Amino acid sequence: MMRTDGNLLDHRQTEATERLDAFAALFDPTTFRHLEAVGVGPGWRCWEMGAGSPSVVSWLAKKVGPTGRVLVTATDTARLARTARPPVEVLDHDITAGSPPAEGFDLVHARLPLTGAADRERAVRTMAKALRPGGHLLVEDTDPELQPLLCPDEYGPEQRLANRLRHGVRTLLIDLGEDLAQGRTLPRLLRQAGLSGVRADAYFPLAAPACAALESATVRLVRDRLVTAGLATGQEIDEHLGNIASGRLDLSTAPLISAWGRKR
Repeated sequence: MMRTDGNLLDHRQTEATERLDAFAALFDPTTFRHLEAVGVGPGWRCWEMGAGSPSVVSWLAKKVGPTGRVLVTATDTARLARTARPPVEVLDHDITAGSPPAEGFDLVHARLPLTGAADRERAVRTMAKALRPGGHLLVEDTDPELQPLLCPDEYGPEQRLANRLRHGVRTLLIDLGEDLAQGRTLPRLLRQAGLSGVRADAYFPLAAPACAALESATVRLVRDRLVTAGLATGQEIDEHLGNIASGRLDLSTAPLISAWGRKR
């Protein structure tokens, strides 16, 4: 559903790692399709910003080869630093600091980079500034507001329970000040950053095994908060987790919106 940064979806927990793996399974093919279209190849200088999973980093490293460079930055780089090998470099960097770690990149890519950022426009400008003339920026983020239902085909009590718990998780996120409509703003933010040829599309997964893995990990991660807030009972959560494990639910998740453009 959402990113793992912040207090609600704590990235240090086991369930959050499961969420990152499920998210990669769901959306890596979309990301790779866009990166292929951009034309990433040998010798490219790439900045992968805010990487939570090594899958995209590994893909880029193979594409740029030994003559290229893949700079990976995040505020928590421990998981990535353990396995990084040339041409991959790992650097602690906070996009909200307002300055890129370097400039002259052929590609800057960021997936789920802006949730919780105090100034999203500034963050996109920072990424655009790091590009060389003619360089490409690809930014991807979810938009939970576009898909509020876990089970779009709400035909029975199991599906209604699933959708009610999804609403509970959304309520927790809203109470923490999360913007659930962030994905749709990306084309505008890229244009405001001065990029040309801006386009975007969205991928909306439904009834994929990774949707079930993502939902199970998310609910287990926020279980105590749902109960404490009176949004669900422990019995309801156990029932929902059992329904997920049964494979009878056709689950969805928030669409991933991908927006891209070039620096003039």
